[in-house]
Amino acid sequence: MSITDARRAQRRNPTGVIVVSDVMTAQVIGRIGNVSETGMLLVASEHLREDALYQLQFTLPGSSSTREASIDVGTHLLWTGAAHTPGQSLAGLRFLTISPAHLAALRDWLGR
Repeated sequence: MSITDARRAQRRNPTGVIVVSDVMTAQVIGRIGNVSETGMLLVASEHLREDALYQLQFTLPGSSSTREASIDVGTHLLWTGAAHTPGQSLAGLRFLTISPAHLAALRDWLGR
């Protein structure tokens, strides 16, 4: 069984860059590598601390069937690792809080 097989929620890779900001500092901290309704892989451009809590915001692009959606999430940083690009790292985040409206918008974007 691979890691992908063990995941409970299917992830989607964005087709373009989806910037992620820290709500508390208003700074861009990276971009989405992939996202599901329960968490995301962040390609981080800032140093993040493992086991820390973050309030993050990102905007999902619209399509012919969905509108652009700004999403706010409370997250727990589960792990970090090296990325192939200097100055970047990878971070696995679990969503702790997301409003029902934002979850519905995320599910629409994910195609669920």
